[in-house]
Formats: sequence, structure tokens, C-alpha cells
Amino acid sequence: MASTDFPAEIRDLRNTFASIEAVTDVDQIKTDIAELSEQAGEPDLWDDPAAAQVITSKLSHRQTDLNRLERLEGRIDDLEVLVELAGEEDDADSLAEADKELKSLRKALSQLEVVTLLAGEYDERAAVVTIRAGAGGVDAADFADMLMRMYLRWAERHGYTTTVMDTSYAEEAGLKSATFEVNAPYAFGTLSVEAGTHRLVRISPFDNQGRRQTSFAAVEVIPLIEKTDSVDIPDNELKIDVFRSSGPGGQSVNTTDSAVRMTHIPTGIVVSMQNEKSQIQNRAAALRVMQSRLLLARQQEENAAKKALAGDVKASWGDQMRSYVLNPYQMVKDLRTEHEVGNTGAVFDGEIDDFIDAGIRWRANARHEAAE
Repeated sequence: MASTDFPAEIRDLRNTFASIEAVTDVDQIKTDIAELSEQAGEPDLWDDPAAAQVITSKLSHRQTDLNRLERLEGRIDDLEVLVELAGEEDDADSLAEADKELKSLRKALSQLEVVTLLAGEYDERAAVVTIRAGAGGVDAADFADMLMRMYLRWAERHGYTTTVMDTSYAEEAGLKSATFEVNAPYAFGTLSVEAGTHRLVRISPFDNQGRRQTSFAAVEVIPLIEKTDSVDIPDNELKIDVFRSSGPGGQSVNTTDSAVRMTHIPTGIVVSMQNEKSQIQNRAAALRVMQSRLLLARQQEENAAKKALAGDVKASWGDQMRSYVLNPYQMVKDLRTEHEVGNTGAVFDGEIDDFIDAGIRWRANARHEAAE
């Protein structure tokens, strides 16, 4: 086996890191941290809890960005020292350790490089994800449940905070729909490439004859609204219904009408919330998600107008973006990027970073081609 050319590899790591550092603008990050730290230190900060939460969250995210860069630069420095010492002492074990760290650094830099591609207007925001069962009956409802667990496990693996905002259970098994929030830096930009129609092929566990079933589920991802966003909704454009929260199989879990269904009359957009214990809290949560959906709809309208002016763009998401095949073979394949893996169990357990990274790169290339 050929030995690793560590000096060349380390030079390549430093060049990649320098490119990432230039794109992320470290000086601006430090300026943001200084300004946000000053705001966070104001004695009256928590007089407005919502505004305080925005400030402290942004400060935490920017500090995370800076710490990630500083840690990676330190790891490259440490790798160079390790290689030098191993070479001087002809230490095979240390060289093996250096080779392992080199591979780890390549992966870390690749992931950070993907983050630099998230430059959309709302990419830095937290995300609100809604999963809806599509065609396929009870198998589709079960598939929606599987997808929700997949995304929650993905978030858990990364240490991201999630909040389930609404669940509508199917009668036999699974979910009709579910909505949850992922609170993490660039959650919207990252997860937005997961939006679209997902397809499952398997032997149905609900079919007594053991036939193969194809089912579908839709994933919607929107950015979470912030207090500074301007999305005013007149009261006369909203229809609000209240009902009792319910659990699996329709079992009542609440004896009061605390759940809220909010409909935006002009667009027909509907938001349901039943996670909170009070009607007031659910109404506030529903309004926030409604504003987020209207914000995204407004952006999509603007993008559609720009697209019409620019002409047809070759790249398209299409109706079906990923297939999960469990029978007659095991394969998960993204139909946009062609990325595929055979370990379906790992994917459903939240190992989807490679799919997300490939999707972000695919989207960036599509936007670049459309701009030319």
C-alpha cells in the first residue's frame, strides 16, 4: 500500500480551509459576536423575552461558527506536528493515527464547505418540517411516521433541539401528518433540500397476502418566522377553529378545546397546533407557522417571477425526489443527485448527511447553471 504524502495532503487541507475562511468572512463573524454580546449584556434584555431569545440564539450560532473554524485550524496544526514527530521517531502507530485524523479532517472540511453554499435569504433560520402521508393508504401513513423518526434521529445525532408542534394520527397506524421544529444554525437551508415527494417500496406489513406496496409521503420545509420579519395578516383573513387534542387512534388526551386549526382564507393554507396545553399558546404557535408559510410563499412568488423573466431552467426538483426500496432489494436513491446507499436501516435511523450534502451541492450547481 502506498504511503500517504502528508506534506501535500496538509497543504491541500490548508488551501481548502483558507477558501472556506474567506467565504465565511471570519472578521464579520467576530464583529457580529462583539455586537451581539453587547446587546446580550444589556440589563433590560429580558424585558422582551422574544427579542432576547433572538439575540442570544444568534450569538450562540455565531460563536459556534467561529469555534468550529478555530477548532479545525487547530486540528490541522496538530496533525502537522504529529506527522513531524512520527517521521523523526519512525513511529508507525503515530503515522497510522495521523492517517486516520487526515481522513476525519477531509470529511469535516467537506461538511463545512457545504455550509458555505447555504447563502439563501432564510438559510440561517430554524426550520419547520411538515410530513404528510400521500397515496398508499395505511402504508403511506406508516411511511410518514418512519420519515418523521428519521429526521428526528438525524437532529438528535447532531445535538439539535426539536419540538413536535402537531401530530395527526391515522386510524390504523402511522401519521396523517406531523409538524416539528428543528432549532439549529442553518436548519432551514440544510433541510430544505429534503422537501418534495418521497417514495417507499416494500412488502406491506399490513397486507395479509404479503404483496409489495408502493406508498408516498410529502415533506415540506419552511423557515421559522422571526420577530423582525414583516408578515402582517389581517384578522379578517384568518378563520380559527378550536377542537380537542387527540392521541393515536383518536384517543382523547385533552378534555378542553385547546387545539387550534388556523386557515388563511385568501390562500387556503391550513395550520393545526395541539402541542401546547392552552388554546392561547397553540394559537400563537399556529400564527407563527402561518406567517412562516406565507413568508415562504411570497419568496416563491418572487422567484417564479424572476424565473419567468429568465426563461425555463433545466434543473427541476420534480414530484419524486427520493426512493426507499426495501424489496426486492435494499436501496435508498436520490433521483436528483444519483446518490444512493444500500444500508436502508441506517438511513431510516437518521444517517442522511450524505444525501443532504449531495442535495445542497446539486442545488448550488443548478442555481449556478441557471444564472449563466
